[in-house]
Amino acid sequence: MGTTSGSATGGANGLSPAFGVIKKIGGALFMLALTFIGLTAITFVIGRIMPNDPVVAIVGDRASKDVYDAMYLQLGLDKPLWEQYAIFLGNVLQGDFGTSVMTTRPVIEDIKRFFPATLELATIATIVGIVIGVPAGVLAAVRQGKMIDHIVRIFGLLGHSIPVFWLGMVALLIFYAKLDWVAGPGRIDFFYDGVVETVTGVILIDSLIAGDWDVFNNAVSHIILPASMLAIYSLAYISRMTRSFMLDQLNQEYVLTARVKGLKEGDVIWHHAFRNVLVQLITIIGLTYASLLEGSVLTETVFAWPGIGQYITNSLFNADMNAVIGGTLVVGISFVGINMLSDMLYRIVDPRAK
Repeated sequence: MGTTSGSATGGANGLSPAFGVIKKIGGALFMLALTFIGLTAITFVIGRIMPNDPVVAIVGDRASKDVYDAMYLQLGLDKPLWEQYAIFLGNVLQGDFGTSVMTTRPVIEDIKRFFPATLELATIATIVGIVIGVPAGVLAAVRQGKMIDHIVRIFGLLGHSIPVFWLGMVALLIFYAKLDWVAGPGRIDFFYDGVVETVTGVILIDSLIAGDWDVFNNAVSHIILPASMLAIYSLAYISRMTRSFMLDQLNQEYVLTARVKGLKEGDVIWHHAFRNVLVQLITIIGLTYASLLEGSVLTETVFAWPGIGQYITNSLFNADMNAVIGGTLVVGISFVGINMLSDMLYRIVDPRAK
């Protein structure tokens, strides 16, 4: 009797951890599905209530009533909104966002072409923000009130205050038009377009894979200015938040205790205080990266960068709602994905979050 009871108890206890993991995974998948449905629903409804007429965008404003009505029925606009959404959701789950009126290609093909350009730009800007912004923020906190602290604070203020379109045009005028240090607008010179095979869609990586240094150098020359404009924003934000987080930790009692015990200042700063701001920093970096992916429209416009932001904007001006909805949905999914990745990372960095 005792043995049987112990076995039953042991089996139940053995199932508990596995059941907990399954429950957490199920909950995460449910929230992801719920977020996806909400995102697609909001995007779809906004696309439908926009004043632009998708039928006119396709057939033109001089089409006859019969042609207009035929296209209206073909697009399914005569159906109730919930039925239109159900059809749209079913198509999206199959990777079908419809056809772009502007490019006459499937929207998914356009996204595969334009999104890597934005990804390339935002990734470089975020890396610059991390590599320079984090140490600058830590140094500013450690030397609070000193010259380096004032410089970081002023730069953080300017980075958020100066309009990116104005700064971009000034940068083009000085470094491209006057000094000729970098290449001008665009992602690559037209005579290099299509020279290397598209593998990832990121020209810098594809040119390295192909071993074509001429294309790589040309792509680097083109990306320096737009990436720098976005990097100013990410650098300003990350350095400012790092400084704020570190100041909070440096005023904690455990830091004073570590110093009293005679630990080296470097160990106190990096091994104790900085480790406690990592979780917050991961969240900030994730949000910064996501915001660069969705908010690089002005930068892409100024530098004629063929990214997803410019694609969505041009599609909106041309009443190309399939492209607008598809592009917006992809950016939204990327935002959710980056936030989920940040959540996973800070659970790894800080086991207490589990």
